[in-house]
Amino acid sequence: MRNLNYKDIQAFVFRLWQREVSDEIISEKETELLNQWKINVEKDLNSNHILESKARVLLALESYLTQTTYINHPNGFRKYFYQIAAVIILLFSVGGIFSYNTFFKLDVYVAEKGNQKVYLKDGSVVTLFPGAELSVEKSFPADTRVVALKGDAIFSVAKSKKHPFIVRADGFSTKVLGTVFKITQSGSDKAVDLYEGKVAVSYVGAPVTFLKPNQKWTNFGVSRTAAVISFTKANTSIQKLPSLLSLSFNDVMLKDVAEVLQKNYSISIIYPKELAEKKITADFTGGNTDENIEALAFILDLEVQKEKQTYIFKK
Repeated sequence: MRNLNYKDIQAFVFRLWQREVSDEIISEKETELLNQWKINVEKDLNSNHILESKARVLLALESYLTQTTYINHPNGFRKYFYQIAAVIILLFSVGGIFSYNTFFKLDVYVAEKGNQKVYLKDGSVVTLFPGAELSVEKSFPADTRVVALKGDAIFSVAKSKKHPFIVRADGFSTKVLGTVFKITQSGSDKAVDLYEGKVAVSYVGAPVTFLKPNQKWTNFGVSRTAAVISFTKANTSIQKLPSLLSLSFNDVMLKDVAEVLQKNYSISIIYPKELAEKKITADFTGGNTDENIEALAFILDLEVQKEKQTYIFKK
């Protein structure tokens, strides 16, 4: 079935209504077209959204239908009655669909091949990386500017002190007032890199983290884990060197804690195998490698022995 534009649909509905009031029989072809039309437009729609759309249509029409209109000539009344009735039928038959698409259905942008730039109504610009998907509500920008992201993207957010900008990602969210930042999502690995301004990162099982420019929030691919890494330029190099500022675990298994510590401190940790799945809650903010390993041993009620870059936990 070919797509009809609004004028074609309106003309078609009015023609059917004219047939109805004149007692003419609707042809088989028109009946078939109606059935195909209904199936085509409703197959992807949510029934609750359709009901909400119809309720809004009735509310919008209420002020017109309740007004007192004096029409002396009976034909004039009949004419206006048919017009109002036809409009109602039009709105219920296709208006509900259009109002759903116009007011409820999200605007979805997908970067299928290369990077894709999305220009939002508030002036913000989002650069989607290949495979990324951005969903924006029809009400955007509202009091709170909310979008949803799957995949990786860089956000250049228009500044507004009164209207926060929130990006809802997979299992975490980023809240800003106006800034430039990058969100990365690769499997269980989540990260937010901040280039300008300030952001607040919310993640399940971890406290809200506030970032400054040249800082990165990450979970290292482990749930209920949060860390902040600072990148500073070396004196003789353009390259920025990472420095772990904070690291926290909330009810995380020892084997996962040890893996994160080993990767970030370039060390080896040996511990009793029976403790591998023991849940650990700890905050290693501010400590160096030795101090943090000592703190972990204290939590486990174990002794620790250091041999070069290897830490051995003993009962």
